[in-house]
Amino acid sequence: MWVDVLLLGQLARRPAHGYELRRRIEAATGIKLHNNSLYPALKRFGEAGAVTRTLEPQEGRPPRHVYTLTDVGRELLHDQLADLPDELAGDEAEFLARLAGFGRLTPAERRGVLDARGRVLAERRARLAGLAEAAAPPSVDDPDTATDDPWAALVLDEVLRRIREEQGWLDRLARRADDQSTTTRQHEEMPP
Repeated sequence: MWVDVLLLGQLARRPAHGYELRRRIEAATGIKLHNNSLYPALKRFGEAGAVTRTLEPQEGRPPRHVYTLTDVGRELLHDQLADLPDELAGDEAEFLARLAGFGRLTPAERRGVLDARGRVLAERRARLAGLAEAAAPPSVDDPDTATDDPWAALVLDEVLRRIREEQGWLDRLARRADDQSTTTRQHEEMPP
């Protein structure tokens, strides 16, 4: 689904042919999109009325297909950006694809996406903290309370550190989203 969000987001900027879409997505995200992901998605969008496809002539070469986002596609993009169910919020690519489209969302919609990611991280942190506690060195009273693998404890500590760091980042993103909504409202209220 994140592929859909990225493709529709790029088409919302301007029409493009397949190779250009792949290039723009890689430049914006670092993700190298393959044709076996790109063209089936574009075909699905065409069948759903989300994009139109036209032929663009090229000198000395066959014409290429140029894809343009329709109003249906803009609605689909908005709906996908604004909706991050908890079962997808744990997937980093799903979250980041939506975050990249925050400029198209209202402050409340942004908050909903951030909250979904935050809930998943909090649940993951609680679960892993319990595992890390169990992986601690055995106590004198009960030597069977921990694993004897110190590497597992190192991994859990690192994953927990990353989760704490991302939770701090989410807090900063929430403040920024709120600040930008205030700035946006001020600009909208200013006379031309």
